[in-house]
Formats: sequence, structure tokens, C-alpha cells
Amino acid sequence: MQESADRVREAIRTATEGLVDREAVVELIALAAVAREHVLLIGPPGTAKSEAVRRISRALGGQTFEYLLGRFTEPSEIFGPVDLARLREGVVETRTEGMLPEAEIAFLDEVFLGSTAILNTLLGILNERRFRRGHTVSAVPLRVCVGASNELPEDPALAAFSDRFLLRAFVAPIPDNLLEALLAGGRGVDLASGTAVRASVADLDALATAAQAVGLDAVRPRLAESIRMLRGAGIQLSDRRAVKSQRVIAAAAVLAGRHEATAADLWPLVYVVPDVESQALARDVLRDVLAGSRNAALPSAAEDASRGPAARSDRLVRVAEGLFAEPGHDNAWRLKLEGVAREIDAGFAADALPADLAAVRQRIVGALAG
Repeated sequence: MQESADRVREAIRTATEGLVDREAVVELIALAAVAREHVLLIGPPGTAKSEAVRRISRALGGQTFEYLLGRFTEPSEIFGPVDLARLREGVVETRTEGMLPEAEIAFLDEVFLGSTAILNTLLGILNERRFRRGHTVSAVPLRVCVGASNELPEDPALAAFSDRFLLRAFVAPIPDNLLEALLAGGRGVDLASGTAVRASVADLDALATAAQAVGLDAVRPRLAESIRMLRGAGIQLSDRRAVKSQRVIAAAAVLAGRHEATAADLWPLVYVVPDVESQALARDVLRDVLAGSRNAALPSAAEDASRGPAARSDRLVRVAEGLFAEPGHDNAWRLKLEGVAREIDAGFAADALPADLAAVRQRIVGALAG
């Protein structure tokens, strides 16, 4: 399990190289793949949603399918054409080679623009992992489907389909303070098309099996109380979303190297909350519950969900270690290291530094002095 977790962690690191402020998105997709759940990315055009999905898909390996849906997209463009030879025999079968029913990782952009025929077929694939069309009925190897849209649908008819995407990430344009990093990293985006494969579907399957065996008894009362707190604040989770939240909590524990879930693994509950305003409120309502959130494999997602000090410390340690591993220590490198030191000092009192972060800070001070 640990070897598979290490390879998935390396896949995440590779996928996020040069991708500014999208680490949490990449980590959520990896988490969903282990949990066998699906992710919905909501945000305006041009915010690197597609780029983040493509990078982690390549790094995780496996067969992928990507498509931009529109009002006039035909089901055959997604699921495959009708087999004409079989049709002459009076049998309606679908040829699925290279199409979504044979994909292990799928990305559907503008997913809510699909026709009723497409969305109804997708419901079975997402929920039951079965493809049904005409006489064709088959199991699908899908590990995770990522849907993207500019906004959540307002049509009540789309509510059931939308609810199949358990995790929600709301993507905003890069903030002003990161524009320099965006401009510098953006020049290398095209070069990232060859993102190396760092993990495999076998690794995802091994972690998914381990996640099914994760003990949740110790954390379940805390989870139930958290859901009650959300309900008390007016945030309603469907019974299905409440139950399935346990799957992403278990997956988070496995990726952190734990066989038993703890309070540190409750942070995915924030991403189960269905809209951006409610997620912001959930962070506030669950502030004390989420304070101890941490995950060395998914530090950005844990920090974004919890806004907690433990998760922030994990991210800063990871960033500093990545800088120390870089071969060239020029002036730009020193500026980055100074930025990490300033963030440590601004976010933590000197007498409240976690031990690993204190060690990193001491190493930074030594490197800058030298």
C-alpha cells in the first residue's frame, strides 16, 4: 500500500509542476480515483481546469477519454457508433473501442450541456459502472470521471445527475499576488504535454482496496456530529452524499498512510458540500473540527478545505523540501525560500511551530545566511 501511495504522490507532484494554484484540484482528482467517486470542477473559462485534469490523467496512467459536450453532441460521439453489421441482423449493439465505456479516467467538459439521452446513459456509468445502450450491456473500468462547467445548473431536472459528482471544486482565476508565477509557469505549459507516467491503474486499485478496509469506527461519531453541525447552519447534504463522504475520508486516510481514519482525515467533507457559498460556511462552522486536518500526500487539498494550521504546516514543509531539492540555487531560488520563511513567520507563533516546520525554518535560515 505504501509503495502505491508513494507512486500516486509522485504522480501528483509531477502533474503540478509549473501549474500555479491548482494543486488542490489535482489532489482532489487523485483522491476521487482512489475513492471510486467523481469530481465536478466549477469555474470560468481559462482557469486551467482542463490542463489540471489532463496532467494528472497522464501521470496516473491508464486509458483516458476526453470530450467537450455541446447541445448537439450525439450519443455516438461519447459511447461509440452502432455496429452496422449487427444492425443488419436486427441487433442494436454499440462499438465502444476508444470511447468512454472503455476509459479508466474520463473528462467531460461542459458536462451539463449533454442531451437527455447522453446524461441518462452517463447516470448508469457513473453510479453503477455499467453501460447500457440497445442490446449492449457491459461493465465499465471507469475509476474516476471529472466533469467541468462554468457554473452549477439551475435546472431541477439536472439535480439527480449533478448529485453523482460527490466532490466539488470551485476554481477561481489566479489572484494578483501569484501573477508573476502564472506568467513564468505559463510559458512552459505546452512543454508539459509530455507529463511522465508516475503511477498506474494497479496502484489506484491497490489503494482503493486498502481504503475499503480502513477502520471508520473511531471517527464516525465525529463525522455524524459534523453533519449535524452543517444541518444546524442550514447546509443540507443528501443522505447519499453523507454516506459516501465516508469513502473519500477512508481514501484520504490511505493516502496519508493510515489504516484507521482519524479526525485529521475529516477535511474531504468540505468538498462534499455542493455549492461554493455553503463550502465557505462549512469551513467556518467546522473550524474546530478541521483544525487538526493534515495529509502529507494531499497537503494543498487538506489546507484548502480546512484552513487549519496542521495542513498549512505540511504544505510549507513540502514546498521547502522541493526548493532544497532543486539543483540551482540562484537569486530567484533565494527569493522563493525567503517567501516560505515569511509565510512561516506570518502564520505561526515562534513558540507554536510544529517540530518538522521548526526544523525546516532553521534549515532555511542557515541556507539564506550561507
